[in-house]
Amino acid sequence: MSNEGPPPPVSVEDLVLDARVRIEDLVDREGLDELCRSFHALFGIPVRIYSTEGALLADATGEQELCAYVNTTPDGRKACAATVGGVKALEPGETGDVTHPCFTGAIYRVIALEYDGRRVGRMIVGPFLGSSASLNEPPKSLLDVDAGIQAERAKTLLAKMPRAKPDTVTRIAKHLGSALDLILFSGHKAHVTNKMHLASVRESYRQLEEKTARLQEAFDRLKELDKLKSSFLATVSHELRTPLTSIIGYSEMLSEGLAGDLKPEQLEFVKTIHDKGEQLLSLIMGLLDLGKLESGTMRMSTRPIRLEPVLSEVISTLTPTARKKSVNLVLDLAGDLSELRGDPERLRQVFINLVENALKFTPANGNVTLRARMIADEGGGGDDEGLTLLAPTRSRIEVRVLDTGIGIPTREKPKVFDAFYQVDSSSTREYGGTGLGLSIVKRLVEAHGGEIRIEDNSPKGTVFVVSLPQAASRLSEAPRVA
Repeated sequence: MSNEGPPPPVSVEDLVLDARVRIEDLVDREGLDELCRSFHALFGIPVRIYSTEGALLADATGEQELCAYVNTTPDGRKACAATVGGVKALEPGETGDVTHPCFTGAIYRVIALEYDGRRVGRMIVGPFLGSSASLNEPPKSLLDVDAGIQAERAKTLLAKMPRAKPDTVTRIAKHLGSALDLILFSGHKAHVTNKMHLASVRESYRQLEEKTARLQEAFDRLKELDKLKSSFLATVSHELRTPLTSIIGYSEMLSEGLAGDLKPEQLEFVKTIHDKGEQLLSLIMGLLDLGKLESGTMRMSTRPIRLEPVLSEVISTLTPTARKKSVNLVLDLAGDLSELRGDPERLRQVFINLVENALKFTPANGNVTLRARMIADEGGGGDDEGLTLLAPTRSRIEVRVLDTGIGIPTREKPKVFDAFYQVDSSSTREYGGTGLGLSIVKRLVEAHGGEIRIEDNSPKGTVFVVSLPQAASRLSEAPRVA
């Protein structure tokens, strides 16, 4: 593969003054042929047009009877071929107009074709006879070509060849050149427009390739940084958990008086150490869970379960927290819930996180409700209503966590499930937290084949909706969570 970079941009001047533009690139062959045929039809004089490279572009000739007769003799055929070859190879020179004699007494005119001050081809006019009346007999050069040529026959056929004065041929050629110049101008205009369009497309493509390469480089770098971040968080969290567990354990022993009685003030300090240690341990466990989720190493122990006991345990666990904040915490089970397949500990983690989040943002005398019910989704989903009637009914368990708290601004809703994101990220924010909980919740719900979304709870508050399939059969006994 070549290591050369992309070609440099093409300027407008390069396109317009491109010396590589050829006459065959600018004209329509059929149109040029038609122009030459009209010239031949009017004046009876053969015309051919060649490019600068010698390619025949238009031919309006028709073989003269004398030439056809001469070609019936072996030596005459050779002489005709040599003459035609010499005319084809003849360059117009600096004057742009040269004459080439033929052994038949006729002549050829080779006239240069120019466009925009540059020679683009040649026009060959002939053979034709000059207007001189003295050429009534076959010239000796014709009769000497081959012994088989009959003088009387040659004389008769010579009289049939077209005659024209040199200045008449010059005017006709000039007129033909002017018409051709118009054709070339029109073709050049279209050619330049096309080239400019292609150059613009190439330049846009080149810029797009450069931007794509930069984006890919940035994306690869971000992936590497994200991987390093996850590895760092997992390592640091794991290393912090061991000493922190010791701090919590020793603070519990001190508060229980195993090292002797403590004064009330000392006991208060020890309990503060214990509470803050528990908060820090919760943060570290969240970091570890996030690391496992991102690396796909978290394993879940799934089995057929019922969700009612899980939700009841969540309520009993968080009731003291709700009472401390003077918030009314309610469990609302709308009928029996069907069995689903999942990890009860991970589902308990999901709903504890959501209810804790609701309690944190709900003021005193507010309400937090954990409501669960069955939702029937009609199968099919196609356009054929008849088939929809025969399709199976799929049920889902929908769990809603409703609060009467401060709510979430509409513009912030798409971001709340991002790791480390907080609606109020200022240093003076009123509510604490790391912004990991909802990110972990979303991944765990999706690992159970479910989905989570946010709805409004007018006039205030927020509703988190978790939808879980009745039977997540595609989960194995111990799946990895990506």
